[in-house]
Amino acid sequence: MERRTVESETEWESAVGYSRAVRVGSHVSVSGTTATDAEGNVVDGDAYEQATRAISNVERALEEAGASLADVVRTRIYVADVDDWEEVGRAHAEAFGDVRPATTMVEVSRLIDPELVVEIEADATVAASDNTDDADDTDDAGDGVGGDADESTGSGAE
Repeated sequence: MERRTVESETEWESAVGYSRAVRVGSHVSVSGTTATDAEGNVVDGDAYEQATRAISNVERALEEAGASLADVVRTRIYVADVDDWEEVGRAHAEAFGDVRPATTMVEVSRLIDPELVVEIEADATVAASDNTDDADDTDDAGDGVGGDADESTGSGAE
């Protein structure tokens, strides 16, 4: 299966050795994402505004990997102050209210930058019809055998 990475080109990815997102087959994992702009600068705002920006950044990474917020099955939310749970939860509900992924929110002692109050990770599973990496595994002919029936017979018909 092909492994595809998404980079945001911030200093952290090369310094720490990670990708913004990784897609393998139908699965996409998005690394912890914060309220930063394209240059990696923290975007000012309260917990709600930072969560909204972080989710927007998650969405951008998902789209680059061929997924969307609708494909998200799991989120993990790290907050610097658990008293912000309602504001962060409101932003999460606005983005994922219809999707309702499994989620966990935990308080951490601090995040990488003291201005940050929330960090969000996401895992997504892209539907088979949207997953070109696994297209050859489908039973196109309905004969119980994966792959294109024309390919298996070598007829080359299109």
